[in-house]
Amino acid sequence: MKLRHALLPLSLLAALPSVAAARGLEIRDMVAMDRVSAPVLTADGGTVVFAKRSTDANLKASTALFARNLRTRDAAPPKQITPAGWNVNSASLSADGQTVYFLSAKNGSQQLYAQPISGGAPRQLTDFPVDVDSYHVSPQDDRVLFSAGVFQACASDLACTEKKLKDVAGAKASGKVFDSLFVRHWDTWNDGRRNTLFVAPLPAAKAGAVKGASALSATIDGDAPSKPFGGNDDFAWSPDGSSVVASIRVAGKQESWSTNFDLYRFDAAGKQAPVNLTASNPAWDAGPVFSADGKTLFYRAMKRPGFEADRFGLMAMDLASGKTREIAPQWDRSAGGIALSADGTSIYTTADDLGEHPLFQIDVASGKATKLIGDGSVTAVDVAGNSVAITRNSLKSNDQVLVGLLPAAGEPIGALRALTPAAGEVLKDVSFGDYEQFEFKGWNNDTVHGYVVKPHNYQEGKSYPVAFLIHGGPQGSFGNGWSYRWNPQTYAGQGYAVVMIDFHGSTGYGQAFTDAISQHWGDRPLEDLQKGWSAALKKYDFLNGDKACALGASYGGFMVNWIAGNWNSPFKCLVNHDGVFDQRMMGYATEELWFTEWEQGGTPYQKAANYEKFNPVNHVADWKKPILVIHGQQDFRIPVEQGLAAFTAAQRQGIESKFLYFPDENHWVLKPNNSILWHDTVNAWLKQHIGE
Repeated sequence: MKLRHALLPLSLLAALPSVAAARGLEIRDMVAMDRVSAPVLTADGGTVVFAKRSTDANLKASTALFARNLRTRDAAPPKQITPAGWNVNSASLSADGQTVYFLSAKNGSQQLYAQPISGGAPRQLTDFPVDVDSYHVSPQDDRVLFSAGVFQACASDLACTEKKLKDVAGAKASGKVFDSLFVRHWDTWNDGRRNTLFVAPLPAAKAGAVKGASALSATIDGDAPSKPFGGNDDFAWSPDGSSVVASIRVAGKQESWSTNFDLYRFDAAGKQAPVNLTASNPAWDAGPVFSADGKTLFYRAMKRPGFEADRFGLMAMDLASGKTREIAPQWDRSAGGIALSADGTSIYTTADDLGEHPLFQIDVASGKATKLIGDGSVTAVDVAGNSVAITRNSLKSNDQVLVGLLPAAGEPIGALRALTPAAGEVLKDVSFGDYEQFEFKGWNNDTVHGYVVKPHNYQEGKSYPVAFLIHGGPQGSFGNGWSYRWNPQTYAGQGYAVVMIDFHGSTGYGQAFTDAISQHWGDRPLEDLQKGWSAALKKYDFLNGDKACALGASYGGFMVNWIAGNWNSPFKCLVNHDGVFDQRMMGYATEELWFTEWEQGGTPYQKAANYEKFNPVNHVADWKKPILVIHGQQDFRIPVEQGLAAFTAAQRQGIESKFLYFPDENHWVLKPNNSILWHDTVNAWLKQHIGE
């Protein structure tokens, strides 16, 4: 359902009463907060550029680029470099560090722009009939490799796609005939367009924007980058600009149940046929990055076809011979990306790790992994020269941009310098709940980890009602990180304590731990949740176990439905957001079939018993507790009928229940005002059943 130490000494629960500020965090604080992201460094590591998203009084968001010279040690804040009134994204820098490139829809459609990094008027570089969705400027700064959603039969004729879309919009009939899956994906119906790579020259100084481009991947029946979440990390230029490598799944009618992405090499001039570099691996190959000399291709690879949560290993391919090797086979973590050191001896990558998401340095020769930056979740990384720039968040703060100097191999990183404020520095009148990680023995006597978050107004000796949060995925984690959808501090801000368990199936505890949930949705994780609940109540006497509510989304929503019929005794109320209600129907109605088929061990007609073994629909007669059900109409991962069915099950039995429906949201709630309504509704439900 994806569209992320031992006991940690972080923010330990204080022995002395905390001094509570006037109020805790609430949703209106979160939706109005600035959000920073995507730091990029100039090649010499001397300047960092990052994006900052801000909202106006009506919660309309816009994003600008900011820059900071890292050679100066003054306290001057980063300076906005893109003009006021522009909304931009996807910044990158020229080889000499003097020009910043970005995408903007300022003039109607999303196109590529450039401007001096010191500021000035943006110059439009492309003027295509279609949007530029993602891009990389060539290492020589003379061409742009970009992706656009097009009808591939149009080849290099971008205007052809524009005409076809107008023809469809003007047709008298609205029906469409499909003869293969995907019919729809995530939140979008398939209209026949594919994400396709193109190459175009960049205009000379003072020349007009370029209007034409040459198709590079139109002859390959696959999306580059992948849908729905692929980006420019799916493709890369070679250092000499002669070729491009991209990750593409070519699966034909098997696309909706295949995870076989391969790396294809394209001649940038379009004179040679593409070559599949990873045809021998039937699983996922992703994230190509060239060495500086162009001789080695680094990438990430899974080993098991059909399993989207398999471990991503770090790979190196000698491009002359085609030989590959895994760089760190003994490192039992799944790599999140690749940032290569200038000398090619180290890879910097992030990975879930024991309830956090640190930055690791991997020695390319030996495979030794060194954790460089922990204490929360590192969400973006760039390295250049001896500088590193990251964004990092935690259970107490949204992302900050931090910079530092890279250490020698195997050495810990030095002090990091924050260029943007933490949440507590912005929201000075808000107090945040302290948190602690704990551990216990769960299923199979394995060590399982969880977090407890104190209410913002915690006082020693008092007890507090509990929000018991259950993460989705199911291969995911509720750990030391910040979320704009499921943020424990919004519950702590209402005066609740929070308990979160990383049950078997969670990421960051080794691949065997992650694997343990497949075909075991209702037993092993439930045992962990039950034992974790008991362990938390025993360890933390401020938890009021008689006043608790269980809440979850996606797989967490499934677990709430499962708890409703199999373990409802501890809870006064339940909240199910976009959760699976009927496993059998889920297997036929969801879009990415590889997910259900891996998790249940086959198709619904091959393994019918597996779909029924842990099926909430079979336990509806045992539902007793009040339940709030939430679902979005545009959720094609777990279609809205699953939520309607859960609500019907409660209503038909006379169980107190409510249904919050969003006609314009997908598997997530993304619109600011909808997010406010979501939190207000959930908080009112909790207050009604477990509030003071």
